[in-house]
Amino acid sequence: MNVDITGARIYFTIPVFGGIPITATIVNSLLVTLIILGLCIFLTRGLKVRAVSKRQVVAEFLVETAQNFVNGNMGEKFAYYTPFVAALFASSLLSSLLSLVGLFPPTSDLSTTMAWAVIVFVLITYTKIRTGGVGGYLKGFTQPIVVLTPFNILSELATPISMAFRHFGNIVSGSVITSLVYAALAAASHALFAWLPGALGEILGAIPVLQVGIPAVLSVYFDLFSSFMQAFIFCMLTTLYIASAADDGA
Repeated sequence: MNVDITGARIYFTIPVFGGIPITATIVNSLLVTLIILGLCIFLTRGLKVRAVSKRQVVAEFLVETAQNFVNGNMGEKFAYYTPFVAALFASSLLSSLLSLVGLFPPTSDLSTTMAWAVIVFVLITYTKIRTGGVGGYLKGFTQPIVVLTPFNILSELATPISMAFRHFGNIVSGSVITSLVYAALAAASHALFAWLPGALGEILGAIPVLQVGIPAVLSVYFDLFSSFMQAFIFCMLTTLYIASAADDGA
């Protein structure tokens, strides 16, 4: 089966559109989008002013948390970014958590995190131009001295690249480490029981007994804590970069 450089399986191609490959990243990203859409519909259905349901309490808590996060990092004047940041966080978190159910996490594909980073970069550039104008934006590359212009341009381009690779690298490294631990535990199980005589040793040596329980501890960190932290950090950087762009352009 064909595999791309990030490990996402190619399910099939669409010849009509020039052989566009439909990969696990595309399919699972669509699945995450549908999950988020379903949750939004479920949590916001039948909203009331009084005698609110537990479902509405959860919805209001999530909205308030997202609003406080954006206001705390960017200021109330950027409150309109709340839906974008919340959608970015939910997409990142759920994409990474797909590994818990044995699906390929889209965040393990560099194209996913790079696409998000490019969107953030466009917003950063738009904010700088909006606040300081095109002239102010171009002039910013010559600060503090003109000779640093090439380095300032490289620094600007490095922003989306660093964001994308940071998120991608942490998720992939967790998957690689987990896979190595599984393989090591399987080898240890074989070495532990293979010394038994006859068929008993062959049967027990083929059963990865040590894989039971131990990987679950790693899963708590790599699949739960790390997924949450990477989504949080990506959104934190997004808000800080955009807010900083507004200050620089002013």
